[in-house]
Amino acid sequence: MDRSPPPPHAPRPARGGLPEQEPEVPPEVHRRRWAILAVLMLSLLFVVLDNSVLNVAVKTVASPPPVGIGATQGQLEWAINAYALVFAALLFTAGLLGDRIGRRRTLLFGTAVFGAASALAAFADSPVELVAYRAVMGFGAAFVMPATLAVLMNVFERDEQPRAIGVWVGAVGVAIAVGPVLGGLLLEHFWWGSIFLVNVPVVAVSLVAVALLVPESRDPAPGRIDPGGVALSVVGLVLLVFGVIRGGELADLTDPTVLLPAAGGVLVLAGFVVHERRSPNPALDMAYFRKPVFSAAVGGIALVFFALMGVTFVSVFYLQSVRGFSPLQAGLLLLPLAVTQLLFAPRSRLVVRRFGARAVCATGLLVVAACLAAFAGFDTGTPVWAVELVLFAQGAGMAHVMPPVTVAVMQALPKEKAGSGSAVNNTFRQVGGALGVAVLGSLLSAVYRGRVEGHLGALPPGARAAAGESVEATLAAARRLGPAGEALVAPAHEAFLAAMHVTAVCAAGVAALGAVVVAAFLPGRRPEPEGRERAAEGGAREPVPR
Repeated sequence: MDRSPPPPHAPRPARGGLPEQEPEVPPEVHRRRWAILAVLMLSLLFVVLDNSVLNVAVKTVASPPPVGIGATQGQLEWAINAYALVFAALLFTAGLLGDRIGRRRTLLFGTAVFGAASALAAFADSPVELVAYRAVMGFGAAFVMPATLAVLMNVFERDEQPRAIGVWVGAVGVAIAVGPVLGGLLLEHFWWGSIFLVNVPVVAVSLVAVALLVPESRDPAPGRIDPGGVALSVVGLVLLVFGVIRGGELADLTDPTVLLPAAGGVLVLAGFVVHERRSPNPALDMAYFRKPVFSAAVGGIALVFFALMGVTFVSVFYLQSVRGFSPLQAGLLLLPLAVTQLLFAPRSRLVVRRFGARAVCATGLLVVAACLAAFAGFDTGTPVWAVELVLFAQGAGMAHVMPPVTVAVMQALPKEKAGSGSAVNNTFRQVGGALGVAVLGSLLSAVYRGRVEGHLGALPPGARAAAGESVEATLAAARRLGPAGEALVAPAHEAFLAAMHVTAVCAAGVAALGAVVVAAFLPGRRPEPEGRERAAEGGAREPVPR
């Protein structure tokens, strides 16, 4: 008779003769799970941070050599948007490849590509080179971000995943807020390329840490590849995101260069859905979207980032153009959004355990909506402490929304499909945020133009249209007029504040709509399973919304 011990993960007899559920994560991986999460956060940091770090350097990069590289306004926009376009368009495909060829492998590949492109971007000799290298950085980033969340789902057991996802969400929030601050600090002491070169040592450390600590995982039965579905997803997302970004650039959603690609992207993505439903080996199983929890969670993600990114875009102009803060000061004033993510997101699972995902997410979105609406009361004399208090409360609301909805998305799919789930989560986040900037930015521009046009009579007829596009354009025109332009400053500020108030109310309405969606479809509080022991700290087992 074979008396060898059973395999380490085989079900073993428990009391009563029934099999006892063993941990799904191998013991050697389980022991180092928090170190692995720290490595994933490092990988996540530079990818998310680079979404915003270039924004504070645009004036420097536009300067002629040797200070900058003489980039035009259009080239600067594409240096920013090339990263976002490639990143958003390839997230889904990168997640699928991670499930198929290995998440650790794709994480290493994406990190290496990102680091090499960062070094090249730092020493770009022309705006065209900078745009190209930024696109390559976006390509690498698309393989990093979904892999981090997919690895997380495979190194933490189900009952610890909410806590780990809270930390992951907190890291995203910190990176978003720290980007402008880091960029401002580097530009005060070094040349413009330093905002990219700083990625290289971080990438080197990340590569070593991933190679040493992160285990490989993949879908054991991925099935045949679906090239048609992959191609449709890439083409559809490229067209849609391009149209959305173009709408944000022009602040006009009716322009043909906005409508045509965006409409084409929607049609191609509709074809993708039809194709996936008929395919015997779909790239994404559309049956998941028939689960109310899954659909409500991804919808909530898109809506909250629509509102948040739109008003964050507006608040930068409010702090710099109207209140007169420098880019670095404005970045520091936005830090409460990061601090609250770091403080509350990892602990949101405790509130969910007590009150349920439905109540927590709906309340969090209502708090976000109230804070966005508070922007409608801001003016040139609003105390800075009041602005900071609103931003702090807004971040706290976000920190109680994003972890539960991310948990709902990721746990609705089998662990083997973690890459696909992460890709869907991040794609909706990116597209929702880009739509927020485009739609709310267009609304801001339209209201501003209507309010300021009557005050532009002192400008030459040919300059009035350009001066009415934004508060920055009006103030630039006022500076060119010299002392005579002083009369334009107060009307420009008043027009911007009126436009910001309208935009803030609309953003608050979108966040409130998100609260309705999650209140209707996310699960409520579930009772604690009987017989489950609760560890003191870090090992608490909480019920997970399904």
